[in-house]
Amino acid sequence: MHADEPTPDPGRLQPVLAGVVAALVGFTSSFAVVLTGLRAVGASPAEAASGLLAISVTQAVGMIYLSRRFRQPITLAWSTPGAALLAGTGTVVGGWPAAVGAFVTVGVLVVITGMWPRLGALITSIPTSLAQAMLAGVLLPLCLAPVTAFASSPAIIAPVVLVWLVLQRFSKRWAVPAAFGVAAVIIAIDVTAGGRVPDVAELLPSISPTVPHWNWQAIVGIALPLYIVTMASQNIPGVAVMKSFDYDVPWRPAMTVTGIGTVIGAPLGGHTINLAAISAALAAAPSAHPDPKRRWIAASAAGWFYLVLALCSAALATLVAVAPAGVVETVAGLALLATLGASLAGALKEESGREAAILTFVIAASGIGIVGIGSAFWALAVGLIVRWVLRPKPPSREPIE
Repeated sequence: MHADEPTPDPGRLQPVLAGVVAALVGFTSSFAVVLTGLRAVGASPAEAASGLLAISVTQAVGMIYLSRRFRQPITLAWSTPGAALLAGTGTVVGGWPAAVGAFVTVGVLVVITGMWPRLGALITSIPTSLAQAMLAGVLLPLCLAPVTAFASSPAIIAPVVLVWLVLQRFSKRWAVPAAFGVAAVIIAIDVTAGGRVPDVAELLPSISPTVPHWNWQAIVGIALPLYIVTMASQNIPGVAVMKSFDYDVPWRPAMTVTGIGTVIGAPLGGHTINLAAISAALAAAPSAHPDPKRRWIAASAAGWFYLVLALCSAALATLVAVAPAGVVETVAGLALLATLGASLAGALKEESGREAAILTFVIAASGIGIVGIGSAFWALAVGLIVRWVLRPKPPSREPIE
């Protein structure tokens, strides 16, 4: 290289690569959960693909704006626990349009949370153990999918699980993406052998708008649990993760951007976007850049790369739709194991109130629905009542003689 030739700027390349890795890991490790959740509440394959496209684009735009505006590595994500909640809830009264109306409601509540601190304080007043127990109960049936799928089709499922297990030993962040890569190969072989190759038109990204409808069953059964899970498992921990790297997330702008993004994406099928929690460290840690003031570039790069990944939404949804039984469910279950472990640990951490947490977990895992409302709501409601009934008695005061 001659002296007068420009040299690459490693200071900028490092955060850009960190952002690309953050986006790639975040997308490939949980998009199957998102598609599973949207399909469970009534979305057609085209509507689920549209939803994946919508939340990819809205979170990308929000990430680019927040990171550049505040010069912080603020990364956004779709709510993976929220998608798992949808998968456990199933179809509600009113079907897919009612679910879309619930998504819009969640976005409005998130915006209000940013504007009205008392609502945020109300959410934080819900015992963490109960919120985590509810989430763990919702996740349990999904995390059992690899076991049941292996029992019925060991030859198909074993390679997926084996690759995941090996990567857990050497590089955990790539374990689920690698497992999906193996699953994609298995699906491609199965589709080719069966002569079910999709048309090119099915692989191109497209939107399928839905007019939202509102009913009280969807509001209570989907919107409220989804809002609580999003706040308790994503937004509040996301702020804490950023704080651990000495960044103060601008709360009101972050809630406004994610809430409005959710409202915009909902009629196209997106369930919710929020602050990233676990994956936030990929852009905020020193590995993204030694200078904390330059790490915002990683979040911005992640946003731009998410726009590229959004173009794959229809192809991935088509791949999922034609997959052999159990393959996609296995990938989704493996992707949620870490979240299940963290939720169980949080639910059982406090000895006081453990009975309420266990009962919350059992009811949520049961999948029962009463008057058209899913188990997540009833689990939290019963847990709160039991916790109140079993609360420790205040110490009695001895009369003064």
